[in-house]
Amino acid sequence: MKSPLSAQSIHVIFATFTSLLCLFSSSANAQRLPQSVRPEHYTLALTPDLKAATFSGVESIDVDIAEATDRITLNAIEIVFERVTVTVAGKEQKAAVALDKEKQQATFTFAEKLPAGKATLSIRYTGILNNSLRGFYLSKTARRNYAVTQFESTDARRAFPCFDEPAFKATFDISLVVDVSDTAISNTEIVSDAPGPATGKHTLKFATTPKMSTYLVAFLVGDFQCTSGESDGVTIRSCATPDKVALTPYSVDVARYVLHYFNTYFDIPYPLKKLDLIALPDFEAGAMENFGAITYRETALLIDPITASIGAHKEVALTVAHEMAHQWFGDLVTMQWWDNIWLNEGFATWMESKPIAAMHPEWNIDQSVVSGIDGVLNIDSQPTTRAIRAKADTPDEINQMFDGISYGKASDVLLTVENYLGEETFRQGVHNYLAAHLYGNATAEDFWGAQTETSHKPVDKIMESLVAQPGAPILIFGEPANGKVAVNQKRSYLSPNIHANSTQKWTLPVCFKTATSQECELLTPADSALKAPANAMFFANAGGKGYYRSAYTPREYAALVAQVEAGLSPAERIRLIGDEWAQARANKASIGDFLDLAAAVKDDPNAEVISQALSGVNAIYERVAATAEEKTALFKWISKTFAPEYFKLGPPASTDSANTRELRAQLLATLGLHGEDPLITAQARNYAQLYLRDSAEADHTLCLAALVIAARNGDTALFDQLQKIYETSTNPEIQIAALHLLAEFVDPALVQRSLDYAVSNKVRNQDAVTQFSISLQNDENREQAWKYIQHNWDKVQAQFTSGMGGRLVSSTGSFCSASDRASVEQFFSTHKVAASDKALKHALESIDGCIEMRTLQEPNLKQWLTAQTNSLP
Repeated sequence: MKSPLSAQSIHVIFATFTSLLCLFSSSANAQRLPQSVRPEHYTLALTPDLKAATFSGVESIDVDIAEATDRITLNAIEIVFERVTVTVAGKEQKAAVALDKEKQQATFTFAEKLPAGKATLSIRYTGILNNSLRGFYLSKTARRNYAVTQFESTDARRAFPCFDEPAFKATFDISLVVDVSDTAISNTEIVSDAPGPATGKHTLKFATTPKMSTYLVAFLVGDFQCTSGESDGVTIRSCATPDKVALTPYSVDVARYVLHYFNTYFDIPYPLKKLDLIALPDFEAGAMENFGAITYRETALLIDPITASIGAHKEVALTVAHEMAHQWFGDLVTMQWWDNIWLNEGFATWMESKPIAAMHPEWNIDQSVVSGIDGVLNIDSQPTTRAIRAKADTPDEINQMFDGISYGKASDVLLTVENYLGEETFRQGVHNYLAAHLYGNATAEDFWGAQTETSHKPVDKIMESLVAQPGAPILIFGEPANGKVAVNQKRSYLSPNIHANSTQKWTLPVCFKTATSQECELLTPADSALKAPANAMFFANAGGKGYYRSAYTPREYAALVAQVEAGLSPAERIRLIGDEWAQARANKASIGDFLDLAAAVKDDPNAEVISQALSGVNAIYERVAATAEEKTALFKWISKTFAPEYFKLGPPASTDSANTRELRAQLLATLGLHGEDPLITAQARNYAQLYLRDSAEADHTLCLAALVIAARNGDTALFDQLQKIYETSTNPEIQIAALHLLAEFVDPALVQRSLDYAVSNKVRNQDAVTQFSISLQNDENREQAWKYIQHNWDKVQAQFTSGMGGRLVSSTGSFCSASDRASVEQFFSTHKVAASDKALKHALESIDGCIEMRTLQEPNLKQWLTAQTNSLP
């Protein structure tokens, strides 16, 4: 699907512009494959050598040729071709092979033209098992090597020559020759296991796959062990290295519930006989939705339910649900091209919460979803953002599409439309969309066309306005009167120095809160007023599910604050807090107004509401309060406001709900990290020791918060203890928590040790960048960490895999001064990081935003703190 720019350009009539358009189109599609040859079926036999880190492959590809040609081009990189032939009607020709490394393509040229019709390519080749966490690569434990895959988005071509674009769907027959003591896992079930061909080897053959894209192929080799279950006739396994298989049963239980839920919701059964979930020691992404063989980081799949924190339970459950949703959204029906990756990631993000909310109502997942909308609106209100559907032609451009817009904004837009249509109407539209494109490819228009036809409402206009345009709307409401309310919509910016484009408008469903539910009205670009219910309290985002900011008159806002606990639901309180923070950030409200709102919800019983309020309070402490005196005064207010709520909860008890456990941990973290209350510090130290002793009494949710406080005040003995836990624990949650805590210490000598440790061979590449990110986000460590990164760039850069460099660049957005901004910009101008140009823009904008907010709001904070003086002890 063309981008809006390309769609406009085709109407240009001037010859010079037409020439430029042709040049642009040629450049943009330079890495795309010709459409004249399409694959239908792959037969792939691989023999990996885990010790030598190499593999050999024998491959045949049945293709359909649209018109006579003497060449076939497909994707290949890091492949050595030994022999390539083509067979047409029983006649074989040998090919000459030409490689284009920049385009990651191989062209096979034949002496005689191949006629239109069916043909079979036969290829013998070798490759490497790389250490880059992409393609066919090595994953290692202290005991042995594993050979595993990660192909999304453009890395199947590193494992086998292929038509590596999502629209080139085909079926696959895969076999693997592995050591007799090893097994293998692929997309489908094993159909034969035969000894040989060499001594000490056996050959595993897998059933033919459904028609699918190359990036969804998977094969994994090693001594994996699994826990099994079943749901709706499908065998479900959760697999890991032998030392961690005891941590797999929880994910099986989640997957069993989720599979049945999705089968019912989509009214389209899961299409394979089996579903495997596999935890990998080395894995860059959180997880990957390979059809029937989903791969995960160990922390995203493996937990001990008895000791795991609430956060770990949620992360595993939601990640399992997200990847399983992809079996329908992405695997069964796949976007036509990567510019519509939101059709995969936005849908899976929107869908992941549904089965988990049903399975665990006590987790208040609906509140977490609404809190997530607020975070995405902040991303989308930055100067540099993008439309949900955007240009993505090269591998670097494609990789940068996997961001908060494709996942978060796309999910939030779906939630907005679902709330407008009603859950059942929307569900039927989803079914109709999937059913129409089974085993095929689809576009954005296909989806909103199905929803429009099903609902008989203008979903196409709503979704196109939200998908095609960058930025977030803000709706500015007047005083409701005579059943109507004036409304002005414009683009939301967090920065007051950016003036919104007055011509940018959306078509939006706006849902007003009523006494019993909600009333939704459709706001079009031409509307300046909407019908409004005659309520005592006016709130314009019922349920908090609309993808827009709301701004009210002073009178209406004061009424909302006065009734914030009695009149609004928890989700609506979350959105009100988020909208007020955005107003303060844009200098339309003062920091004092936000702090007054935080005080108004201080005794809210919902952890997610308090988290939203404390997020703003913490940001004010770290990024607005500029002097020690201001921080001290602000902490006194924090302590006076929130300490009583913490102590009211009392010590942990076995009867505590998940919400209570999270609320207690959040309050302890804020009170312990922003001041030196002796009682809080002592409690944190005691809870940390319970955790370190692996006591059965420990509440791991609370103890992990306590350990951050302990590390900030920690000494060499505690550092050594945590380092030992990281190096010896077989529990991924405990192991990674210990590693991350090493980056929380503030003693300069221990900061140095932590940074040195991050670039040592003791820390996996996938985790090293996170250590630097934690240090950069800590006020006390930031300067030392940044100097270390600059002075040890070769060591730091050596830790990067395909997506990690951009994450490090993003972390530099935590600075808050003009000099630091200049340092970041200058350094990365001469030390380029692949696929990170957007990350650098966002980082610099974040620094600009912090400088701007501190300049504008620090005087307001001083004034507000002065007014609080008489009420503080």
